[in-house]
Amino acid sequence: MGEVKLVPTQKVLDFPITALTFENQIQTILKWAIARESKTVCVANVHMLMEAHWNPEFARVLKNADVVTPDGMPLVWMMRRMGASSQDRVAGMDILQGLCKLAQRQNVSVFFLGSQTEILARMRQRLEQEFPNLKIAAMEALPFRPLTETEDADLIKKINKSGAGLVFVSLGCPKQENWMAQHKGKIQAVMIGVGGVFPVYAGIHKRAPRLIRELGFEWLYRWIQEPRRLWSRYMTTIPPFMWLATKQLLSSSRFAEVFLNGTGD
Repeated sequence: MGEVKLVPTQKVLDFPITALTFENQIQTILKWAIARESKTVCVANVHMLMEAHWNPEFARVLKNADVVTPDGMPLVWMMRRMGASSQDRVAGMDILQGLCKLAQRQNVSVFFLGSQTEILARMRQRLEQEFPNLKIAAMEALPFRPLTETEDADLIKKINKSGAGLVFVSLGCPKQENWMAQHKGKIQAVMIGVGGVFPVYAGIHKRAPRLIRELGFEWLYRWIQEPRRLWSRYMTTIPPFMWLATKQLLSSSRFAEVFLNGTGD
């Protein structure tokens, strides 16, 4: 017998994105965290899908993840067009805050990995105010260089010994997703790659207002804050994504039915 699919998915480009509501996705993650199952959660946007499209190795990482949440609004819109009509956005910041809220109720401890010491310290201050009963197992920055085998073994031991059920990983895409894939089965916790969420939560960068997020212009808001870093990324990923997404929609029999008949029922 084949492996039972734990979560329903909807393909965007060639990648299975978890087709559950925000609430169901974080409840699923929390259930795994309580059981301290070794799982990986990728928080996907256009950049991540294009990285996977161009890189077969990274594509395997994404396809083998236990949950791939639709962070970017273009992914949400695609999923709705392809049949997951009630799909909502499952963004990194909302995952972090939603899981911390649930974790403090369920006595699940949380490990924060990556970023910089100063950012982690500012995060801790806000976490202690926002979630006073949250058990923070540890907060650990990592060097920019790869860890030695001994350092890696020590880190695995530290995370497992801490009893953490959730590990938020902030190393940037695709580094954090590759790291989680390499540690699946070694770290007894749910690993969640949240990219640039740490500096936003710490107050270093601002999050876009809700209306801008819902309209799908968060990328523009971020680009205005970090133009030099994000210009190249956006210019190389957004146009090809739009082309590939349009091709997928036009080849979809469901889309053709909606377009020709004016009905999706």
